[in-house]
Amino acid sequence: MKGSGRRLLAVVVGGVLVLAGCGGGGGGDKSPSRPAAADLAGKSAPHQPVPRGKGSKVDDDFNGDGARDLVLDALAHRGHGDDPGIGVVYGSRRGLVPGARQLLTARANGARTKGRLPAAFESEASCDLNEDGFTDLVVSTDPPYDGQGRPPVPLQLLFGSPAGLTGKAVKLQVPARARLGNDWADQPVCGDFDGDGAHDLVLHASGSHLTYLRGPFTRKGAPRAAGKPITAPGNDLATGAPAVDVNDDGYDDLVVREEARASKGSLVLGGPKGPTRTGVLFPASTDVAFGAFGRAKGTDAALAAPGGIALRYDVPGTARAEIDVRNATVSAGDLDGDGRSELVVGGSGPGEVWVYRGRASGLAANATATIVPTRGRDGAVQVLKVADFDGDRRADLVVRTAWGQGRDRVEVYPGRAGADGPVSRKPEVTFSTAGFR
Repeated sequence: MKGSGRRLLAVVVGGVLVLAGCGGGGGGDKSPSRPAAADLAGKSAPHQPVPRGKGSKVDDDFNGDGARDLVLDALAHRGHGDDPGIGVVYGSRRGLVPGARQLLTARANGARTKGRLPAAFESEASCDLNEDGFTDLVVSTDPPYDGQGRPPVPLQLLFGSPAGLTGKAVKLQVPARARLGNDWADQPVCGDFDGDGAHDLVLHASGSHLTYLRGPFTRKGAPRAAGKPITAPGNDLATGAPAVDVNDDGYDDLVVREEARASKGSLVLGGPKGPTRTGVLFPASTDVAFGAFGRAKGTDAALAAPGGIALRYDVPGTARAEIDVRNATVSAGDLDGDGRSELVVGGSGPGEVWVYRGRASGLAANATATIVPTRGRDGAVQVLKVADFDGDRRADLVVRTAWGQGRDRVEVYPGRAGADGPVSRKPEVTFSTAGFR
């Protein structure tokens, strides 16, 4: 079945489709309560149990209860030294519940290499790798390496379960035939690149080559199959979001840049043998988001670069436009539920996040909404996610502001329809990650 690409596209194109037709939902009346935003301002919510699920097809649903969860890689950390870990806030049918949370650390959850635990422990990608109905998390680590010969694989897998992400990670197994040279096997991207319905992983192999690992994966971290590295148009994979079936042929695709930083890129197209074909060329960029912004019938792309944001409508079409916002990050999601994606731009000003509304004629030329997070003027603002967390078929905007020593605030701004849309100016959920211990 070749439906995974379209399912993943719904995540990026808009929250309008994220929960439609999804199975699972074992939370029922056992979903934890969500305190009011005012009760959580500037502090962490009291701990609540993680609701147990039965499995679902919802993206980022680690406990399988039918509600999307949130991964937090940056946590308020007052100490020095080791990585503070990865935070997970679990969702409910009413949205994120800050009290239902977990802290994943190398000490508690990491797998040892040569008897040593990793010091670094950072999330990289998420998808259901073993097809059990629970999303799994791909984590990057720093295994010991003396610089001689081929380094160990730095990626580990944490498998989802009815209780969420618990227990020890396992090392991702990359067969020797799928590696090339002595480079690290890193930059993982999840997607169904061969259209068989199972999630695969694509990694950087060496130079301009990709490692393609076919899913599903075993609980020991082994792929179903892996062949020789695939020639690619670059060595820098666009990571951080699921792959998308851009040309709607039933196979997920991914973006590969020529090199790190702002460089030209290409759309690498999936097919029966995986991501083996180079498609349309993209201008130099540091970030990319796919969505249905409204000007065309297909999937559109927004590419952020130091000089501005380039728009490519109906990829691989040729309709082009620009947004004069420099050194930005870009995300896409259907915040107002009209079937068109909005473009969310971060890094656009001191403490601001800009939202450009999708329209029949394409993205609005000027920002439709400006979000100024609490304490946003005092610290660094990061767009964490644009996705539907409360099941209303509209994406929500999650931002984090960090300031001072070990102080932060995460705020969830709900999407909304109508003339007042596409997003609320006031957060519905507010909490700090300082209490993730």
